[in-house]
Amino acid sequence: MSKVAIVTDSTTNIPKNLLQGIDVHVAPAIVIWSGEELRDGVDIQPTAFYERLVGAKEMPTTSQATPGAFKEIYEGLVKDGQKDILSYHVSTKLSGTVNSAEQAKALVPDANIQIIDGYSASMGTGWPLLEGIKAVKAGKSLDEVVATVEKAREKSGVLLMVDTLEFLHRGGRIGGASRFLGTALNLKPILELQDGALDAIERVRTKKKAKARLIELVQERTGGETPLRIASLHANAKEEAEQLLEDAKSALNPAESVITEVSPAVGTHTGPGTLGICYMSGI
Repeated sequence: MSKVAIVTDSTTNIPKNLLQGIDVHVAPAIVIWSGEELRDGVDIQPTAFYERLVGAKEMPTTSQATPGAFKEIYEGLVKDGQKDILSYHVSTKLSGTVNSAEQAKALVPDANIQIIDGYSASMGTGWPLLEGIKAVKAGKSLDEVVATVEKAREKSGVLLMVDTLEFLHRGGRIGGASRFLGTALNLKPILELQDGALDAIERVRTKKKAKARLIELVQERTGGETPLRIASLHANAKEEAEQLLEDAKSALNPAESVITEVSPAVGTHTGPGTLGICYMSGI
């Protein structure tokens, strides 16, 4: 049994092939659709979600993972003898998940729980968490694992392009991207997670040019620092994500690269067709 237990939420959505043999405990976000509450990644998977989203008359909303879900996870870990817990989550500027975790922590006094705001989402939280997992497997203490994750968090980022800003606007997650509302259809907004909030940084003419610009921006943000790890993320656009990853690998020569789907809880706000690159460098 590992000395430190790892807890996250379903928005992180680390590809399963990276988690082989690693026990990560996931609190599911909630997708609310036509009066039904669906646990992200449990009751509804990304492919089924996006298929249903196309042509849906009623759009879904989301809610963060509940305090009850976290309490159940924390208590189960304590019962199994694991009292040192790292709980690493989606940005507080995007979700109330950290607040739910804090509420649950107060109800489990026997555990030593460190709750960290990941300032990001998807593999923007996933890459730092994987570094934390490596530290756990190396037998590091909770404080050492926390330091590892926080260092990796500072070297990570997320850049993405969306087909439309309407989903972000409707869900209240649009942030600084609001100034791009009403952008002509042939202009693709490029967004970046900055200090945990989504901001629109550029408008690029055509999707092809936008995808090339994503790769250029990763180069600019990382400054050639190695090793580089990248994840091509997508919301029901697998073929485009595969091509984006191949183009990025040719240009960036990453040490590690994966494709990941945008979870339903995130895709509710970004909309189908979203593409992006999550990166971590120098770690």
